[in-house]
Amino acid sequence: MREPKYKAVVDALAAQLRGGRWPAGTRLPTHRRLAADEGLAVVTASRVYAELEAMGLVSSEPGRGTFVRDLGAAAGEWADERTVAADAVDLSFNSPSVPGQAGLVREALRDLAAGGDLDALLRYQPHRGRAEDRAAVARHLRRRGLETGRERVLIVDGAQHGLAVTAMALFRPGDVVAVDAVTYPGFRVLARTLGLELAPLPVTAAGPDLDALDRLCRRRRVRAIYAMPTLHNPLGWVLDGDQRARLVSIARQHDATIVEDGSYAYLAVAAPPPLAMLAPERTVYVSGLSKSVATGLRFGFAAAPITHVPALESAIRATTWNTPALTTALARRWLDDGTVDRLEERKRDDARRRQALASEVLAGLPWVGHPSAYFRWLPLARDSRPDRIVAALARRRVAVSTAEPFATTPAVPQALRLALGSVGFGALRSALEAVREEVEGDAHR
Repeated sequence: MREPKYKAVVDALAAQLRGGRWPAGTRLPTHRRLAADEGLAVVTASRVYAELEAMGLVSSEPGRGTFVRDLGAAAGEWADERTVAADAVDLSFNSPSVPGQAGLVREALRDLAAGGDLDALLRYQPHRGRAEDRAAVARHLRRRGLETGRERVLIVDGAQHGLAVTAMALFRPGDVVAVDAVTYPGFRVLARTLGLELAPLPVTAAGPDLDALDRLCRRRRVRAIYAMPTLHNPLGWVLDGDQRARLVSIARQHDATIVEDGSYAYLAVAAPPPLAMLAPERTVYVSGLSKSVATGLRFGFAAAPITHVPALESAIRATTWNTPALTTALARRWLDDGTVDRLEERKRDDARRRQALASEVLAGLPWVGHPSAYFRWLPLARDSRPDRIVAALARRRVAVSTAEPFATTPAVPQALRLALGSVGFGALRSALEAVREEVEGDAHR
């Protein structure tokens, strides 16, 4: 059977886009112009662009046109150290570190070698962690404002693994999960992998639109709410007590599970109690030490309703069997001797200094965030092209992320997300100066 002509046009344009014929951010011909050039009906030309958009090669904006997407960032969902040039200043991924951390690791490993039961650390561990390790996590969570017992704690291989275990254990393909319209990319990837339907909530300057959440729950069966109430990534908000109480009330009224992501919560001082403290019977609190200590220390934890613990434990067994005992022993030592608390305090100070530098260099540009966050959200002018700015910065060996990896709506916000925590202050200043130049230059094009 002969292939429709428009399919040949789609294939040809797709090959040209993947081959880099046009730089990211280039405005493509109008639907009418494409139809005239290719001998198609206008409605068929629109179908061509729709298929290219479904393939992730272009993005369309009503009233503005169709644009070439940044395929480098899209291929990996969000830029990280695997996709950033080796000589680039990386403002796309956070790996916060403070001086002296390597020395702490050496000292801790020497102590383990000298005094620990190394044979025990080389054997399988209980799937959700040893009782004494879970007790250390429970004590740490109390310092974060979450009163919980070790019987409700499970140890996992980092917060991302904790989110995966929670979703695998409690949800099924097709379940609806309410999320913010701009949210953590790792949860987007997880939802797609497990076949969950994400229902985006409009965001305000202070948090998600809870009226919209209530309407959504009345209209559809919402199985869960994924929330970052304390230092949201990437928008930096900290929900106040009234907002938390309202969110919990909606979840209870509609029998929705709450998945609370506390990965960056350590950066916010004097925050209201976690959602898991307000609704312990339906909230799974997930966090870890990747951001507060080191990204290479894949140690995380979940605090869950006691009724959910067996299912979560089964999911841990199915995925990693147990957290590596050496990593757990190191983490427990630092939880108990105050090292984690001291590192968190130093990183709060470090993040505040970085935000102050960003405010100095980017003065006058609109931004959204928190004064002690390791990231900053930069809304762009309506006629700016984030892909074009990212490409221009990449040529200057500066890596940043567009809003696309964070967006759960078809319409992607015109914004950049800057990660401030992975480079030294000198490199950060020069990279932010480049960001300012490219953002202002693009706005005047």
